[in-house]
Amino acid sequence: MPFDGFPADAFAFYRELETHNEKPWWEANKPRYEAAVKAPFEALAEELEPVANRVKVYRPYRDVRFSHDKTPYKTRQGMFAQRAEGVGWFLNLDAEGVWLGGGFFGDASLTKAYRAAVEAAAPGTSLERIVGDLQEAGYELGGEQLKTAPRGVDRDHPRIELLRYKWLTARRHLAPEAAGGPELLDALFDAVEDLRPLVAWGAEHVAPAR
Repeated sequence: MPFDGFPADAFAFYRELETHNEKPWWEANKPRYEAAVKAPFEALAEELEPVANRVKVYRPYRDVRFSHDKTPYKTRQGMFAQRAEGVGWFLNLDAEGVWLGGGFFGDASLTKAYRAAVEAAAPGTSLERIVGDLQEAGYELGGEQLKTAPRGVDRDHPRIELLRYKWLTARRHLAPEAAGGPELLDALFDAVEDLRPLVAWGAEHVAPAR
């Protein structure tokens, strides 16, 4: 099945789910999810297979075992095209549109490897340059951050802002009207190319140390 973009009902589905996040509504509207969300995501996953060693479309169900929020369904649909463990490109869809992004995320071992690379002169300055280029191109940085310097890190380190991250991504947003047709595929592969340096940096400096 070729990817032809996301229909308007994909975004409408998540607008309504935000209000009706309950099993009876989901069961009644599951055919909408499968046609407007699941099927296009599966088609998009096939398109991304050549750039990744694994493409995962996430399940729509929340893990509520340890959460105070017991709503059963995620209010967005995501996928991840993995280049190395925890490193790759992602696409998320919700009521407000689509996020295209890439980078790396994971557990404490990833954070340790990431910060060691950022502290070192050569990989650290390389990442600084990559991040600057992405921000100039209109991408915003994401990732969990500390409010202060990590333990054992000089708060005056020249790359302290990057060192405050536990993991790092860059992303840009498309409104529903810009994600509703096959032109989204061109935008996605433009983002794949834009983010390739960040993904390659993560694959080289973060993934092997895990």
